[in-house]
Amino acid sequence: MALLIAGVLLWSGAHLFKRLAPDTRARMGDPVRGAVAVAVLASVVMMIFGYRGAETSFLWLAPAWTVHLNNLVMVVAFYLFAVSGPKGAKVWLGTKLRHPQLTAIILWAVAHLLVNGDGKSVVLFGGLLIWAVIEIVLINRQAGAWTPPPRAPAKKEVTTVVITLVVLVVVMLIHNWLGVRPWG
Repeated sequence: MALLIAGVLLWSGAHLFKRLAPDTRARMGDPVRGAVAVAVLASVVMMIFGYRGAETSFLWLAPAWTVHLNNLVMVVAFYLFAVSGPKGAKVWLGTKLRHPQLTAIILWAVAHLLVNGDGKSVVLFGGLLIWAVIEIVLINRQAGAWTPPPRAPAKKEVTTVVITLVVLVVVMLIHNWLGVRPWG
């Protein structure tokens, strides 16, 4: 469990560094980007091995129907992540949400907490949920008012939906390969 907690803390620290210490980050310049990338990669490895190695202690048992709710929320989360795509014109929802990628992470975390009532899941998904909320608050506080981006052509909306579905299927197959059956 210690490795999992350390991974979540390293992930949060690496991502929040720019927000919590902007002057320090600016003085360090571009070379620190590589160090942050290494820290993020290390945190992901730590979270994976920490989660897989931690003992399972159940805090609650999720009802069977939560699997279906989880899957529905995950479709929305993947779509929101895709919406956040490249800079410039955005699909419809990207013009309505300031933080589609962080909102996707919040939905992902909540969906996984619905179906995983064990301590290690609370640490992983709850920890990343808290990080995403803090990140949104700090960005909003530092960046000020938000101007929605221009709307992209309808063709981009269709492309976003297709990408969402393809990536969702790939992630489901990876879950199956790892022994986790996301469709129940």
